[in-house]
Amino acid sequence: MEKKALKGGEFLIKTTLSKDIFIPEEFDEEQLMIAGSCNDFLETELYPIADRIDKMEPGLMAQTLKKSGELGLLGIAVPEEYEGFGQSFVTSMLSSDIMGAGYSFSVAHSAHTGIGTLPIVYYGNDEQKQKYLPKLASGEWIGAYCLTEPGAGSDANSGTTKATLTEDGKHYILNGQKMWITNGGFADVYTVFAKIDNDRILSAFIVDKDFPGLATNPEEKKMGIKGSSTVQVFLNDCKVPVENLLGKRGEGFRIALNILNLGRIKLGANVNSAAKRAISQSVQYANERKQFRSLLSTFGAIKFKLAEQVIRVFANESAVYRASQNVEDVIQMYIEEGMDEGLAQVEAQRKYVIEAALLKVYGSEMLDYVVDEGVQIHGGMGYSAETEIERAYRDSRINRIFEGTNEINRLVVSDTLIKKGMKKEIAFMPAAEKVMSSIENLGEKPEFTGEYFDIVKQITQNLKNATIMITKASMDNLGRKIGKEQEVLFNLADMMTQTYVVESTALRVEKMQNMVDAEKFDLFKDMLNVLQYESAHIINKAGTDAVFNCIKEEEQCKILKALSYFTKVKPTNYKEARQRIANKLIEDNKFNFTY
Repeated sequence: MEKKALKGGEFLIKTTLSKDIFIPEEFDEEQLMIAGSCNDFLETELYPIADRIDKMEPGLMAQTLKKSGELGLLGIAVPEEYEGFGQSFVTSMLSSDIMGAGYSFSVAHSAHTGIGTLPIVYYGNDEQKQKYLPKLASGEWIGAYCLTEPGAGSDANSGTTKATLTEDGKHYILNGQKMWITNGGFADVYTVFAKIDNDRILSAFIVDKDFPGLATNPEEKKMGIKGSSTVQVFLNDCKVPVENLLGKRGEGFRIALNILNLGRIKLGANVNSAAKRAISQSVQYANERKQFRSLLSTFGAIKFKLAEQVIRVFANESAVYRASQNVEDVIQMYIEEGMDEGLAQVEAQRKYVIEAALLKVYGSEMLDYVVDEGVQIHGGMGYSAETEIERAYRDSRINRIFEGTNEINRLVVSDTLIKKGMKKEIAFMPAAEKVMSSIENLGEKPEFTGEYFDIVKQITQNLKNATIMITKASMDNLGRKIGKEQEVLFNLADMMTQTYVVESTALRVEKMQNMVDAEKFDLFKDMLNVLQYESAHIINKAGTDAVFNCIKEEEQCKILKALSYFTKVKPTNYKEARQRIANKLIEDNKFNFTY
């Protein structure tokens, strides 16, 4: 159980073995069948009507969602006793991954299956679950989530929507305004957050669309995800039965944070298949389009872009499923200890706030890179609405704002790790003291010895040491003020993120060595080599910024020297490594590197 109880953030201070992580190559037959069903739905039911959905043809999005529900694709995370499939957390992440390639539909699907349904799964009483979950799982009812207000975005608890108990004690009267509500234009069930009387903390309510006093605005006009329903929701003396209070009074803010945390890790999965689809479109165009009498795919500049696209999605996927299995392990541990399954889900996800936030940041920025370079590879055609890559580019941008902006999530990553270390929830301080005491005796550069994975592990540990060292030095220099130094916290978050993603990819590649043939395995090593090289430079740059931003001048030279040591990698020909990856992509004419 020691492995299963690994705490969030401990990746930085503990050694993880490849045998102890889950990788996508280990999906079982049932999981692959579910992935296949999701893919089949997108190919047969979604892509042929994607243009119609983007034009917001009346009723089409809701109809398509209901059709996915009839196929069981809305109930994967709903317990079996409420007519869902009761699948594992990893399986629900896989479903989110595949459906993430569905452009605007993926937003509607993710909102319904996540924030639209899971608050009731996790916090509803049995009567609420019996009433709502079967119809949400089947698609008969569509769910929406009403948290954001015109004056309350990232600071969710500053919302002003009010709930007042009627004199007979049978209803709450809700008054307020919500905005940016996904699925709001056709939802049947809304989870609404409001403050009861003069409470300082939010409560949550289940609001049916036919409750008197609920109204919506016309659809918002958006840059991307044009087919998804996004409206304002108005509550004008909306009469809600007292039995529709979700959870306890004053528990709404906690519900909101926990659901946002789930949304973050799921967004990290959502972007994988979207990126793979964009990569396939990029290489197919490069294999067809000629310039200077040669195919685009023969040019080194294009091969660089294609290889980088592949490496970044492979790395993101590695990190997502490592974290997903960690969450699943803790869920099962809590259930075995006798915890309610819904509470076990919530508490397990709360353990991995750091990982969820960094995956959201890395994944959304990975997809932005992939689609941006996809447009560039397409050239002028990439700017035309005739191509799918144009839609992918527009639709990607929202992910850096969804589920808390990337700026908020960067703050969550570093601030949470620092607080966990200060509270001794994880043994960060002893690890930091050990690293700080070692930097006096470092040479000019590390000696890389041993087999390939011995060197990989040495590089990974050095990157961890760099991150630990800069974090500790920043804490020592800033003290309690560190929580207000957002630029420094961003530096630390970027270092932590790169470290986690590099280690996750290294562990995956090590575990794969007996699963694939030697030629393909060499390509995965190429990906890892390039990733380590690029991440080491990012960590060095972020660490250097932090040194100059907050560390005393007399300490800077020593810290920078150690940072240089810790961010060295064993050099190889990175151009040739990228070209080998790109050549395989070009030969296959599609993304074909993973399970």
